[in-house]
Amino acid sequence: MLYFIPTPIGNLEDMTYRAVRTLEEVDFIYAEDTRTSKKLMQHFNISTPLRSFHAFNEHKEIDNIIGLLDSGVNIALISDAGTPGISDPGFLLARACREANIAVTTFPGATALIPALVSSGLPCDKFHFEGFLPHKKGRRKRLEYIASLPETVVLYESPHRLGKCIEELEAICGSDRKATVCREISKLHEEIKHGTLAELKAYFPKGKKIKGEIVLVLDRDTSLTTSK
Repeated sequence: MLYFIPTPIGNLEDMTYRAVRTLEEVDFIYAEDTRTSKKLMQHFNISTPLRSFHAFNEHKEIDNIIGLLDSGVNIALISDAGTPGISDPGFLLARACREANIAVTTFPGATALIPALVSSGLPCDKFHFEGFLPHKKGRRKRLEYIASLPETVVLYESPHRLGKCIEELEAICGSDRKATVCREISKLHEEIKHGTLAELKAYFPKGKKIKGEIVLVLDRDTSLTTSK
């Protein structure tokens, strides 16, 4: 069995009993960064051997993992924070397991996008998860696409590019489009800021030093949803 196990995005109390027990019981834990995951394992007194599985070795490691699973070994996959496969390695391994008829169990748990979406106060019955935008090539096209969607949009952004991203969205969507910036979700310095894109641009100006993990929630294009 392969287990996809979410790990806390900040507060360690978000780790579930089931997740801790399973990490103790599997034969190996494959982690995005073993140095980061080692701290989590030490906190919960988990001694299961750690191995690396990240964006730079996942193609090479998949066959090894499939071979271990075929032999009856139980393996857990974790990322540095959140749910594996969501803007982190995991998709290719899940697909390989499906093709090899190997069972995969994914635990519900920590992820940044759902708390940000719900906290935003923007419609969350339907939403589009964009993840990280391209840094350069294709960025403008993606911004124009998400700006025109009739659903709320959730995207991840680097703190160093947040101000630029808000400016770009304002230029495309207009100053009055509503949005929410969530920073450091579940951590000590969690910050949630609501406003129009113009107000958020003033609060998070380009060049301002900002730390932490960022989720930006953008209101839908209301011109497409307003009743005539």
